[in-house]
Amino acid sequence: MTTFAPTSADEVLEAVQWAVSEEQKLEIIGHGSKRAIGNEGGAEHVLDLSGLSGITLYEPEELVLSAKAGTPLAEIEAAVAARGQEFAFEPMDYGPLLGGPPGRGTIGGVLAANLSGPRRLKAGAARDHILGIHAVSGRGEAFKSGGRVVKNVTGYDLSKALANSWGTLAVATDVTFKVLPAAETETTLVISGLLDDNAVAAMGLALGSSAEVSGAAHLPYPAVTRVAGAELGSDQATLLRVEGFGPSVAYRIRLLRQLLEKAGPMQEIEAEASRTMWREVRDCIPFASVPHMPVWRVSMPPADGHTMVMALRMQAAVEAFYDWQGGLIWLAMAAGDPEAGLVRSLVQKYGGGHATLVRATPQQRAEIPVFQPQPPALAALSARLKAEFDPKNILNPGRIVAPGKTRKGAA
Repeated sequence: MTTFAPTSADEVLEAVQWAVSEEQKLEIIGHGSKRAIGNEGGAEHVLDLSGLSGITLYEPEELVLSAKAGTPLAEIEAAVAARGQEFAFEPMDYGPLLGGPPGRGTIGGVLAANLSGPRRLKAGAARDHILGIHAVSGRGEAFKSGGRVVKNVTGYDLSKALANSWGTLAVATDVTFKVLPAAETETTLVISGLLDDNAVAAMGLALGSSAEVSGAAHLPYPAVTRVAGAELGSDQATLLRVEGFGPSVAYRIRLLRQLLEKAGPMQEIEAEASRTMWREVRDCIPFASVPHMPVWRVSMPPADGHTMVMALRMQAAVEAFYDWQGGLIWLAMAAGDPEAGLVRSLVQKYGGGHATLVRATPQQRAEIPVFQPQPPALAALSARLKAEFDPKNILNPGRIVAPGKTRKGAA
């Protein structure tokens, strides 16, 4: 196995062109922080983009930043934070959940995995903030899409096409994202003691109010004991985040207190303590400390998720917590078996959605479709897109759909 370590877009192009001409398959990685997600492919060689690093353009006044694909996200976030700005979609860091160190993800990986965090319900995900790309397709052809200004939407959909493609369509070499001003401060209102169904109702009421809630999560036991230094106690906690200027935040917190005054005991967590807590929710820290448990990321209608979890708890030993008002559910399977067929069948029974097996043993990943199996029509569309970008299946082969994999868990 050969590892290619390009330091320029031209060297990426040369490596991919060689792979196409020799019909050699490439595994595309940055720093490998998300390498354990997805099916294990059959690549003969590695294309390591970690040397393709550096911010190439940052115009704070124009709210635009460009960087080479292998640039560490932590480096970029530090640069924009110094100017009072941020990525509004607060991209998740998968490192701790997968047993690695934090801060190793790259800006190219942000796009490839379409990352987002708790503010997803308000600000969207990475695909909603990408402005432009330079990339190399699986045909060995360099191309670009979009631009470096917010108003330029030429080719914008092509940039979006690479979001959530996990490096199977093209190798991004340079990406341009929109940045936004960061909030001056934030406060989280914590409501204790709500059962899952009541918590979902409370989060829905808060999000439907004029309080402009930017984060809504619910932590049942024992997940609640693994965030904020266990200071939330052992009773389940419902978290409602409000961000902005200090007086506005204080006013909107009072509004939430009045709206939910009968829900249960309340406390407020402010400023940096609140930010730390939401980073832990974002990065699935409640399950990072239980590495023996397979972990699912389930996306489904917020009103139905708690019903699905209740049905799952009747049949399997499972821990859970909720983000996005209940639209995102993290599941940790306590017995060590992913129970893929059960999880996916219940997701479809109670509202529909998709379940991704984000942490599992190599053997489990070899037996179970890691990503939600697509309906025939969508699978055919995905296959046509793959054939257009990468007809010889050179890039990250089998990462999303492993040929010949058993359909165990493909409910």
